[in-house]
This record gives sequence, C-alpha cells and structure tokens, in this order.
Amino acid sequence: MSELKDVPLWLWICLAAVLMLQGTWIFRDAQKRGEGGMAWFWGIWGLTGIPTPAVCYLLFVILPDRRRRKRD
Repeated sequence: MSELKDVPLWLWICLAAVLMLQGTWIFRDAQKRGEGGMAWFWGIWGLTGIPTPAVCYLLFVILPDRRRRKRD
C-alpha cells in the first residue's frame, strides 16, 4: 500500500482531470447522438478508467453512427 503514497500529488490531479474530461465528453456526445438513457451509462463509465470506455464508445456508438449516416 505504500506504493500509492509514493505517487506525487500532481499525478493524481492530472488523472482526475483526464477522467472528468473523458466522462464529460462521452456523456455530452452520447446526448448529442440521441443515446437517451444510455448517455448516463456512458458518462459514468467514462469516469472509471482510461482509455477503455472511450475506445468502447468509439467502437460501439461513434463508428456505427457514422456508417449509418453515410448510408443514408
């Protein structure tokens, strides 16, 4: 447990900022794309880790939406 005490404060602040930015971006983009109730899921999941939620959002929401718009 002493390894966590060795992590500098500035790194914790940067991690928190990146997680907040990622979660906010995913949430707002999901709302814009009309994901409805799933926007909350994506946003909260975006706060939990880097970069897995963003990559999954890209693969399961953004790319299919672009393909659908290109077809129409």
